[in-house]
Amino acid sequence: MNVLRHGSLVYGYTTGWSRRVSVPVETGIGLAVSSDEGLSFERQGAGPVLSASLGEPFLVGDGFVRVVDGLFHMWYIFGVMWSVPEPGAAPERVYKIGHATSTDGAVWTKEEGRRIVPDRLGPDECQALPCVFDLDTRRHMVFCYREQLDFRTNPDRGYRIGHAWSDDVVHWTRDDAMLRLDGSSGTWDAEMQCYPHVFTCDGATYLLYNGNAFGRFGFGAAQLEP
Repeated sequence: MNVLRHGSLVYGYTTGWSRRVSVPVETGIGLAVSSDEGLSFERQGAGPVLSASLGEPFLVGDGFVRVVDGLFHMWYIFGVMWSVPEPGAAPERVYKIGHATSTDGAVWTKEEGRRIVPDRLGPDECQALPCVFDLDTRRHMVFCYREQLDFRTNPDRGYRIGHAWSDDVVHWTRDDAMLRLDGSSGTWDAEMQCYPHVFTCDGATYLLYNGNAFGRFGFGAAQLEP
């Protein structure tokens, strides 16, 4: 759930999951609003505010929203492929980061099918949970990325933290090395770093992230150095 203040309200963008038959799951992005400083939220209608469409036919989720110059911007993920690695195996997905805008935070216009962040691992790279923050005059995006297959048990193919930057919120340059976060050998985050979220508190910028096995052993915090 990604939350942001808008006037006297707090908007919360959720990812809903539904079971499917031929593939394991389908997702969509919902909106819930709080009028009591985030103590409680009320879902805005029975359906999603962003979901499958002609150019993004499945797995829309992980919405992160910012208001820039009066316009709502959402960075999210959308599926581009399901594939079965071998007979009898469960289908595995590939998803990329997309972008949409809105004037009210509820009705959205997608940049249909446009992939915001270039691939590093090739066309089957999976990208998840984008989060955008400001530093000086530039905007930065953190996200996590992995290989499509064998990522659950092979440390070399699991999630890592990725990074991109932009001067106009539309065009993004990928530079993972600029915001590098490596796990320490033998520790809880040695094999995986995933699901990042960046926030600022008392003038310092922090990154929360999950460790090995998607966070089975906990999540950690890193502080951005000057």
